Amino acid sequence: MVIKKAEYLTGAAYPSQLIGGDTPEIAVAGRSNVGKSSFINLLTMNSKLAKTSKEPGRTRLVNYFSVNGGQFNLVDLPGYGFARVSDAEKLKWAELIETYFAEGKNLKHVFLLIDIRREPADSDVMMINYMYRYAIPFTVILTKADKLSRSQCITRRRQTAAALKIGADNIIVSSALTRQGREDVLNRAEEALSVDVTE
Repeated sequence: MVIKKAEYLTGAAYPSQLIGGDTPEIAVAGRSNVGKSSFINLLTMNSKLAKTSKEPGRTRLVNYFSVNGGQFNLVDLPGYGFARVSDAEKLKWAELIETYFAEGKNLKHVFLLIDIRREPADSDVMMINYMYRYAIPFTVILTKADKLSRSQCITRRRQTAAALKIGADNIIVSSALTRQGREDVLNRAEEALSVDVTE
């Protein structure tokens, strides 16, 4: 897959604002501060597309980005985990994300981001359970690989696969800084978009 163009469409703060239509969607999920915005910017090769921040919980909407003039939408989900927000706000995000998964008829795949230096959290497992519940295909992306050596990355990939009880081939190691893993992710996206789920 070649991404030639990407642009921001809209953000949804409430389930009623989630967009419909027939455009296929690929979502990006992960804990707060895991690097979702940097990941989106890496895929699109546009450093200004998704706003990055060192403050956890910056993304508070379901943000839609149109890729290649409507070929598909890249959807940035609110970060979960340790963001410094109220419990009410966290519940709002949870409802928003679960509604998106439950009603997302155009959702083809989810890239679940986990910091390669961290053990998968309970919230990561919960997110995977959401995807199993709604039969949504997903790939785990280990971010910030530039922080570790190559051998450490290999070890962490194997350990993460064991912790999440998934195959290591369903985990891609990536780095927004070095662009590691970009082509693998784009290939996975292309495969996901080519699957016809209609019966």
